Amino acid sequence: MDDSLEPGLYIVATPIGNLSDLGPRAASILARADLIAVEDSRVTAKLLHHIGVRRQMIPYHDHNADRVRPGLVARMAGEAVALVSDAGTPLISDPGYKLVRDARAAGIKVVTVPGPSAVIAALTLAGLPTDRFAFFGFLPVKAAARAAAIAEAGGFRGTLAFHESGPRLAATLAALATGLGDREAAVAREISKRFEETVTGTLSALAARYEGAPPKGEIVIIVAPPGEKEAADEAEIESALREAMARLSPSRAAAEVAARLGLPRRAVYERAQALK
Repeated sequence: MDDSLEPGLYIVATPIGNLSDLGPRAASILARADLIAVEDSRVTAKLLHHIGVRRQMIPYHDHNADRVRPGLVARMAGEAVALVSDAGTPLISDPGYKLVRDARAAGIKVVTVPGPSAVIAALTLAGLPTDRFAFFGFLPVKAAARAAAIAEAGGFRGTLAFHESGPRLAATLAALATGLGDREAAVAREISKRFEETVTGTLSALAARYEGAPPKGEIVIIVAPPGEKEAADEAEIESALREAMARLSPSRAAAEVAARLGLPRRAVYERAQALK
């Protein structure tokens, strides 16, 4: 019996922690692929060892993707190439979409093997609404760019999800509280691992909890949707704008205040220009 795979690209989700979360179909694809494109061969080697197979691997990540991609697509014409990330579902918060785009343009068969996703897992743990949510990845490091990104996220009327690292967690939570208001939130880390933990509370309370005590492991922040609130009065708008403009440009300050107070951005920007 021929147990080989058809040529093409196989997008394979891998465990985010517990290696036993790898499904039978994913294990079968990895065991039969001619080549596996990986973020870090050391990480994927542990997973392959867990299922008792050895396969050729080739690094495919941010730093070499443009150089490696044409060769991978060429090989897909006659070989089965599996794409994996270090953990979770490929193409979520990584540049793998370009490989899919180029494979499709070349007429290559593309198959997905669904599985673990840290964002989806964190949503199930948070106890917050999941009927409408948006994922924003990692926020920018610099304060002004981060504030602008938070203001943009604040315009979404649903639950928000972010990736974050331990050393930056407290500062990010505090920035979210400033930009979005003190919403309910959850911090989920080490999902499916031995020290899995989900802590819930307001953004300010969570920021205080982790200030000076950054946690270890991979982290997902889940933030509740904006609640209904009374319309802000003129004094509140002006006070918020003056505080924001001490840190940001008028346009970014207006975006932050508009998102936090639930006001039209253009009207708030015009008020910021008048104050300026």
